Amino acid sequence: MFRSVLMIEKALTSVDVEFVTTLHGEEAVVFHVLLQPRGDQADRLLRAIDDIALGDLDDATREGETPEGEAAKEPARQALDVSLTALRAAGCEAEGRLVEDHPLDALKVLVEETGADEVIVLTDPHYVEEFFHRDWASRARHKVGVPVLKLFSHSKA
Repeated sequence: MFRSVLMIEKALTSVDVEFVTTLHGEEAVVFHVLLQPRGDQADRLLRAIDDIALGDLDDATREGETPEGEAAKEPARQALDVSLTALRAAGCEAEGRLVEDHPLDALKVLVEETGADEVIVLTDPHYVEEFFHRDWASRARHKVGVPVLKLFSHSKA
């Protein structure tokens, strides 16, 4: 059985689920999902810059309306539950947890706990972080000791 740690920032769409569940052909996959609730105001600025880079000016102006910190935990829990249900409906084993503190530390611990074969980071594009190699996938490659695959979400949740 192949073990994947799947690091996400929002609920998986049906297209995302199909994509990650077919990566290994017919081989059975167990997914260990980590979801990071929305961050703080510094993250908001980076998200707004990404929105502008993508031409989503309306999204950039609405960044301040999105729950962050404690207010983001319940929507994150719901997104995690939706994602786990979708992965299970696709025939995979799946369990998950919210990231409480530092996402890369949580990722490293989960990889070690589960004996994961790989990490899949599935997010929207984050151009500022990617340019400076500060995105999750770039930093995880130096921390987790297993292959890290970076994928972009196929559509908005």
